[in-house]
Amino acid sequence: MYHVIAAITNPAKINAISEAFTELFGPDSCRIESVEVNSGVPNQPMGDKETRTGARHRVMSARQVRPEADFWIGIEAGIDDDMTFAWIVIENNQCRGEARSASLTLPPVILKSLYEGKELGDEMAQLTGISNIKQQGGAIGLFTEGRLSRTSVYQQALLLAFVPFHNDIYQVHDK
Repeated sequence: MYHVIAAITNPAKINAISEAFTELFGPDSCRIESVEVNSGVPNQPMGDKETRTGARHRVMSARQVRPEADFWIGIEAGIDDDMTFAWIVIENNQCRGEARSASLTLPPVILKSLYEGKELGDEMAQLTGISNIKQQGGAIGLFTEGRLSRTSVYQQALLLAFVPFHNDIYQVHDK
């Protein structure tokens, strides 16, 4: 059983990690320990680079807090132009995998608030009246009418981030 450190506390993200491990390694293949670490970026990262930096920083911080783990995973959601998305970073002692999730175009009324410094989760909660919507289906769940959720979109990106771990070609280096 793998000891996995989730460098996040959001249940939707932790569920995505659990689902990805189940799909890749089978049921009960991991024990997920959630740790709260600083992302090193604002609460609402803006742009691809800042969001990716946040996911990488989460993994780096989690490795310092729990160096004995088998895997460290950071998931950072951000805004790039007019879309919400997330970066996934996975590391073990031999490898790193990264993937960007699918993106969702946000309506102008929400984007205006985000560019004024507000967080997407807070804006979605105010818009819908659903408290903690970001820990559930999120904007993705609302706007796709439940066809997708934060968990399902992040689970897919986690599977992509795991590709270098089980494909030998990623370990081949030019001389």
